[in-house]
Amino acid sequence: MDIRNPEIKYNKIFINNEFVNAQSGKTFPSLNPCTGEKIVDVAESDKVDVDVAVAAARNAFKHGSPWRSMDASARGNLLNKLADLIERNSVYLAALETLDTGKIYDESIFTVFIAIRSIRYFAGWCDKIHGATIPVDGPFMTFTRKEPVGVVGAIIAWNFPIVLAAWKLGPALAAGCTVVLKPAEQTPLTALYLANLAKEAGFPPGVINVVPGYGPTAGAALTGHMNVDKVTFTGSTEVGRLVSKDAATSNLKRVTLELGGKSPIIVCSDVDVNEATKIAHDAVFFNQGQCCCAGSRTYVEAGIYDEFVGKSKELAINRVVGDPHKNGTQQGPQVMCIELICGKDSQMID
Repeated sequence: MDIRNPEIKYNKIFINNEFVNAQSGKTFPSLNPCTGEKIVDVAESDKVDVDVAVAAARNAFKHGSPWRSMDASARGNLLNKLADLIERNSVYLAALETLDTGKIYDESIFTVFIAIRSIRYFAGWCDKIHGATIPVDGPFMTFTRKEPVGVVGAIIAWNFPIVLAAWKLGPALAAGCTVVLKPAEQTPLTALYLANLAKEAGFPPGVINVVPGYGPTAGAALTGHMNVDKVTFTGSTEVGRLVSKDAATSNLKRVTLELGGKSPIIVCSDVDVNEATKIAHDAVFFNQGQCCCAGSRTYVEAGIYDEFVGKSKELAINRVVGDPHKNGTQQGPQVMCIELICGKDSQMID
């Protein structure tokens, strides 16, 4: 396989274990960050498609369905099978991740194996989620029983697509929920391939659905949907506020948010300055700096400040930016050009 140009096998919406076109017929381009050229046109989900996907997930969650009737241990077996299939296709998935995100290939391999380990971790939880018996006064028996929430709407960011998909799918499926996953419009390709692997693993129709599209249309349709029981979102604080508002003004659905931040590093004067500088450098530049926990603020004790700054500057100047497939490259392109991130009138642009 040519890891520079992997074949694009899936670019449609995934509902009920089938790939389908958007009902509107619309598509949007997935772009190669290295060249700015189009990789492929992807089916563009909107409210109508999200409605169909949620209906499929709701049907799969009904009492008596194959998914709801499945033993918890059998759910774990399916998740482990999915992890096996991801591992079988790890080279292809890493190539697809690099093509769609621009991150260096070695880092893509690393993230694929994080996804595999995450899925295996949650597979182990499937038959270990249970309630408790509670001692109470009187001739009574009191116990709790934990039930799956229902249909989960999952929206992920573009910086770690395959890992974030695993982190959303793993716990929801382990708990017995069904999922409608919306990948970021910049990086939809690995999520769509994962959907096909889930079908191959044996997940029943409707348990996993993938609706590529834009946030204001597909994303908003999911967060405000009356038949979605929980929404989990990874992305910006600004959009996180919108997600919370949609959830509150619809059916008051449960919400989990993983938002961006400004993570500080504190460097004291008794450190090995060379080691500390390298750690701080990697913390802010890892994954092209596109990381929600990037060490984007560094506080350095005065006694070593000048030395630290000098060594940090040297590391930054010597950082190798270029072809993400080339040996020695430390950093590929950003997922998007800065005009798309900040707006053409941003003061960040000369």
